[in-house]
Amino acid sequence: MKKVQFYGAGFPYRPTDDLPGKLIVLEGTDGVGRSTQIQLLRQWLETQGYAVSDTGLNRSALTQPGLDAAKQGHTLSRLTMSLFYATDFADRLENQIIPALKAGFIVLSDRYFYSIIARDIVRGADIEWAKGVYGFALVPDIIIYLRADIESLVTRIVHGRGFNYWEAGMDIRCADNLYDSYLVYQTCLLEQFDILAKDYDFNVINANQPIRHVFSQLRRKIKPMLANA
Repeated sequence: MKKVQFYGAGFPYRPTDDLPGKLIVLEGTDGVGRSTQIQLLRQWLETQGYAVSDTGLNRSALTQPGLDAAKQGHTLSRLTMSLFYATDFADRLENQIIPALKAGFIVLSDRYFYSIIARDIVRGADIEWAKGVYGFALVPDIIIYLRADIESLVTRIVHGRGFNYWEAGMDIRCADNLYDSYLVYQTCLLEQFDILAKDYDFNVINANQPIRHVFSQLRRKIKPMLANA
């Protein structure tokens, strides 16, 4: 039985002595292709006979409606938004991730709290405070950082879904238009992710490559972990 580890004190009221499942986290900036890789991983794992559950930021039934409304109104302070996201994360960890791991599922997480920390720091939060908020977080079995250059990210966004107010950092006015603001904001996020990659021991994959090449590398990194599942 593996030892359950937290980044801090963990949940004071949630028994987590035995979690036979595996927690796989995919991290990376906006537009890097995490959702696509999560879908491919789920299909691959299920064909291998594993029970799979997936989750991601802002998917808590408790907080999602409020977060969506707050982002539409742009009325909450940066600190309040940060704690709102922390509440979302805590609810999903307690009611989705931990129960699935306890049942032996492989949990695929499209981002974890690292993305929230990166966003908070870019918006002026103290790095130690931001990290300290998530002392209740489980240490994943593997963290994979899909890293793409800013040029590649911009090309994907331009030829894909287009620019988003929040993904462009317009709430902190990185520039006076979506395109330039996206460049500045995502560059700042990349800098923070590169720092977090060292602090939290991310496995880095070059996500400038075609989707299938990235997926092949993901499988190679995950396979050794599955041998003990």
